[in-house]
Amino acid sequence: MDFTELANAYAELEKTSKRLKKTYIVSNILKDTPEKELDKVILLLQGRVFPQSDERELGVASKLVVKAMAIATGHTTPQIEDLWRKKGDLGLVAEQLCEKKKQNTLFSEQLTVAMVFNDLQKVASQEGIGSTDQKVKMISKLLSMATPLEAKYVIRAALQDLRVGIAEGTLRDAIAWAYFKEADPGYDLSNDSITPINRETYNEMIDMIQQALNKTNDFLVVAKAARHGIKELEKIELAVGNPVKVMLAQKVNSVEEAFDVVGRPAALEYKYDGFRMQINKNKNDVVIFTRRLENVTDQFPEVKARVLNCVKADSCILDCEAVGFEPKSGKYTPFQQISQRIKRKYDIEKLAETLPVELNVFDILYLDGENVLSKPFIERRKIIEKIIKEVPKEIVLAKQIITDNDKAASKFFDESVGKGNEGLMFKNLQGVYKPGSRVGYMIKLKSSMDDLDVVIVGAEWGEGKRSGWFTSFTIACRSDDGEFLEIGKVGTGLKEKREEGLSFDEMTDLLKPLIKTQVGRDVTVKPKIVISVKHEEIQKSPSYSSGFALRFPRVTVLRDDRSTDDIISLVELEEQYFKQRKK
Repeated sequence: MDFTELANAYAELEKTSKRLKKTYIVSNILKDTPEKELDKVILLLQGRVFPQSDERELGVASKLVVKAMAIATGHTTPQIEDLWRKKGDLGLVAEQLCEKKKQNTLFSEQLTVAMVFNDLQKVASQEGIGSTDQKVKMISKLLSMATPLEAKYVIRAALQDLRVGIAEGTLRDAIAWAYFKEADPGYDLSNDSITPINRETYNEMIDMIQQALNKTNDFLVVAKAARHGIKELEKIELAVGNPVKVMLAQKVNSVEEAFDVVGRPAALEYKYDGFRMQINKNKNDVVIFTRRLENVTDQFPEVKARVLNCVKADSCILDCEAVGFEPKSGKYTPFQQISQRIKRKYDIEKLAETLPVELNVFDILYLDGENVLSKPFIERRKIIEKIIKEVPKEIVLAKQIITDNDKAASKFFDESVGKGNEGLMFKNLQGVYKPGSRVGYMIKLKSSMDDLDVVIVGAEWGEGKRSGWFTSFTIACRSDDGEFLEIGKVGTGLKEKREEGLSFDEMTDLLKPLIKTQVGRDVTVKPKIVISVKHEEIQKSPSYSSGFALRFPRVTVLRDDRSTDDIISLVELEEQYFKQRKK
């Protein structure tokens, strides 16, 4: 498959903001993709060359790309950087420079999807002395072979910043449109509308694709199955060792509101201030994933040992919260205290002693060959009660009561907060488990205005003694289409020294490899780093793309355990704004 076909599709996607049209374009690409190249196209449409479960990174920085462009086009580095400052996108720079290459083309062979995909994977494998030169050489080779339009997207793919706006929902629907006649939407290009022959059947097919994604968290597996029909799609099941997205909770502001959503009676559980752990046990093998599906098994050897000793099941997938506590007093500590354990690769045993965690088990997705997602929550709770051998401060069941009484709920809430927790979770007793969804089966009630999880999309270099650090950060929420919309800037809450907490230099080290553009002291960065911020209130604001701004935001913690899928959405931000006004 020629890379030109994919580049043309990228260009069409970039031209439109209409979700249905994007779905139509992607579905046509999927129809035209040969089966042997489907894996490459599915990943490239997501701006990736490795599956999400693969921990390998491309490791391509903007400066490396500039060097490759200089070799391929014959322009100097200062010329390229000057054009980059003006255009703000190295992809556009590559497109323009490849229209008037100064060097003779060294390769006349047509660029293919396989070439781009395979070479970018090879780039990631380069390590050690001379690896940077090898990466530059491989990218410059691709540019030398590329047409101007292809060059634009080769560079964006290398930087993992496609800018074509393919949200997960778009790719999901495109798979259904491409491979199921039953899901033919009757798309009208002129009116950008759909009129399915049977709306109910259409919705069923979309839901079938979503359910398969819920079980695998892998678009490639689902697309390959869908290509071969409904029966293959129905064969997809949960698999121990393959992480899935956790179910998420909606927020409420009162006990009464919580009961209104989940119903009475409900299961009430402590809302712990820790981080999610998805535990996958298969006989003597245990794999631990964070909420953002990162494998952290090596960082928590004591948790692995507890699961092996205290979980009476051959195979299972458990949903848990790891909560830090003071070794002497036993009192729970905030997430900030234990967050450093997520990324730490050294002194792990010492950290396990000084920053211990208690594993609180609150749900189960799979048990000994059976998918239990569809079982009511009250039954799933009984299952974990049977298979978990509780050991205080090591592994326990989430503290729970079942009630329909507001006073009992308020008393339990005060008890939870008094022990250092954030509040309560309210759960529908008959609710099923919906991976990746914020459904009304699970609600959280916290003791104060909730910190917001946001992503950093820009930063500003400091001045004076802070001139080597980023000292102000542009933060964003996400739209339903997967766009990142600015909601303000934050510069308070960080420390001067790392030993005092999250610091300016630590944030600078995290963001520098993610820089996309720089104009003066301002940079834009790839939206990868998630932080939590406190704020006084949410205000309407024409200054930011979301239409809102946070008043007096303050950084509270780096959320290593969360991805951009977990940040606050524009819809949720609007809801909080109106609830705040009612107060």
